[in-house]
Amino acid sequence: MKILLTGAGGQLGQALLDAKPEAFELISTTRQELNLADAEACRSAVRQHQPDWVLNAGAYTAVDKAESEPELAHAVNGGAPEAFAQELERQGGRLLQVSTDFVFNGTQGTPYQPEQAREPLGVYGASKAAGEAAIQSVFGTERRVLILRTSWVIGPVGKNFALTMLRLHRERDQLGVVADQVGCPTSTLNLAQACWRTLQIAGERDMPAVMHWCDNGAAGWYDVAGAIGQIGAELGLIDTPAKVQPITTSDYPTPAERPSYSLLDCTSTRAALELDGEHWQQALRAVLQQAKTP
Repeated sequence: MKILLTGAGGQLGQALLDAKPEAFELISTTRQELNLADAEACRSAVRQHQPDWVLNAGAYTAVDKAESEPELAHAVNGGAPEAFAQELERQGGRLLQVSTDFVFNGTQGTPYQPEQAREPLGVYGASKAAGEAAIQSVFGTERRVLILRTSWVIGPVGKNFALTMLRLHRERDQLGVVADQVGCPTSTLNLAQACWRTLQIAGERDMPAVMHWCDNGAAGWYDVAGAIGQIGAELGLIDTPAKVQPITTSDYPTPAERPSYSLLDCTSTRAALELDGEHWQQALRAVLQQAKTP
């Protein structure tokens, strides 16, 4: 089975490369090799490589910067998935689209179900929601497109909360971290396994059209920051953890509004993939054990 992977240079892309099953033939592309803001380049890549699947792990993920670059965010997160879908619909391939908890507004206070209506808050969430809607429009009710939403992604490479906090624990004695946003971290190591598992079994049985995958449990960013300090010290990555102080979202204003509640219900996805998942603290430890930090 031939897979065209986008975003191979990103944190999820690198985890996917490391975990690739031997049975798959992989064509991996970075942003330098495939400009996702160029819809025609996306269609051309599908025509050139004729993949069985496009695994679209590439995205515009700068949540705050998207507020000042809405056209670019929508081109990458909305236009590219639509272009892939259009070409795959013509030639018969399938699409796995990685998406985000930001398609929801975070106001309901209970885990979001895969089938719930999208209600994004800012440009980033709106651009990812537009990509979901576009590919569903292209394929209609056909199960040739699968959407896999995730949340609070962390990994041992790239730019993410875990590596930033690890650095700050080294540099500072005290940190203020938002405590009134609730969600669950997702390790790229586990997310990559879920992606590959999806492709492995999607040819054998019907899969849910929209799936949710994150690690197990719930936390605030404050809790995660404290755990990073504790685990980092246990692993010898830092000498003494900084003291982490809880602050509110209003204490740390950002250009883009974040959902205050980002938990995703992963029950149906875990059942479909036959994967139990891992508690976020165990997953965080595995990430930090592999972390490539200065």
